[in-house]
Amino acid sequence: MIHRNEILRRAWEELEPELDAQGYELVEVALDQQGRRHILRLYIDRQGGVTLDDCVAASQLISPLLDIKDWMEGSYALEVSSPGFDRPVRKPADFLRFVGERIKVKTYEPVDGRKHFTGVVRGFRDGLVQLDCEDSAHEIYIENLKKANLVR
Repeated sequence: MIHRNEILRRAWEELEPELDAQGYELVEVALDQQGRRHILRLYIDRQGGVTLDDCVAASQLISPLLDIKDWMEGSYALEVSSPGFDRPVRKPADFLRFVGERIKVKTYEPVDGRKHFTGVVRGFRDGLVQLDCEDSAHEIYIENLKKANLVR
């Protein structure tokens, strides 16, 4: 069986360009397991938002690619959906795009003595996400982000 992290890496590497060519932004990739079956979840976005028809079209584009590439061993399901109200934020361009928006962040390693932050995105520079929280400003290396979501 291919390792979970390898599946996620391949999904980003091989599926993001295909979706991009069709006008979709790959926002997040998740891999979950229910019993013996894996669920590959792709969260997509596009200018003006994502409709159910967009999710169906993206699924029809990706499903045959997964079958051809054959790196999803065993039984799996593909789910494609919008990123939702609490959209994940993970790429440098995302942090620049959402300057001024409220965000909730979890880190792998503590920053300034803590791992949980809620604040406003101030920017992104030199690999650092810049946040203004109620107590003070913080800079967090993007590699240290475990999870980041908009708070709307």
